[in-house]
Amino acid sequence: MEPKIRSQKGRGFINKCAAFFDVDGTISREGLISEMFRKMIKYELIDISKWHKEVEPAFTRWNRRVGDYDLYLQKMVDIYTDTVRDTEAFHIRYIARKVVEQSGERVYTYSRDKIKWHKDQGHLVIAISGSPIELVHEMSKKYEMDDYKGTIYEVGEDGLYSGVIKPMWDSNSKRQAVVDMAEKHGIDLSVSYAYGDTAGDFSMLQLVGRPFAINPTKELIAKIRQDQDLRDKITVIVERKDVTYRLNIESLDLIDA
Repeated sequence: MEPKIRSQKGRGFINKCAAFFDVDGTISREGLISEMFRKMIKYELIDISKWHKEVEPAFTRWNRRVGDYDLYLQKMVDIYTDTVRDTEAFHIRYIARKVVEQSGERVYTYSRDKIKWHKDQGHLVIAISGSPIELVHEMSKKYEMDDYKGTIYEVGEDGLYSGVIKPMWDSNSKRQAVVDMAEKHGIDLSVSYAYGDTAGDFSMLQLVGRPFAINPTKELIAKIRQDQDLRDKITVIVERKDVTYRLNIESLDLIDA
């Protein structure tokens, strides 16, 4: 079930403005899929041996900054996908709710404040995330967003997950999601905002007039630098500890270890 859309009273229907937010790494400081994975181990839906054998080595390499985060994430997604197959949907919805109850406020101050600012301006606020849609649904409720899209793990007529996936973590899927939302809500993308942190958000940033890269990965920075139109309009934000920086993409000096 989608969250109720807030009243449109007082909002202009001409050139309606929206703000599209990725969730993991853009709003949330910690990947919610990681928290979901830990909870599934706790509730014995995932055998802890799979963590030790398949995920922990990739996590350890990434945590030591000698490995790829995307590899660590992919390992979790693969096991998550295998685990939810033939699992009753209410189990996953319950875990997603608990994850957001306990971790939903571990967010970047800048992104949290921007969500509030957009709502104060009367803009639509929409989540577009590669996380399971159950998690995205709970985050959208918590932050009173107008709509959302996430990765769909299809549920069969028997109430069990079928193993069929409609991903939302790749750039092409997010592009289509933004286009669909624009059509659904009558959004003018040229005056709208988007916030993302990885290469999966690249097309989402391209589509809007006011894109923001939040703590961007090296891959995302490289893709932005190769797109002159995006370079001209991008705002790069980095939040570390209690300080938030706005960086100039043209003068950004990346230091390789």
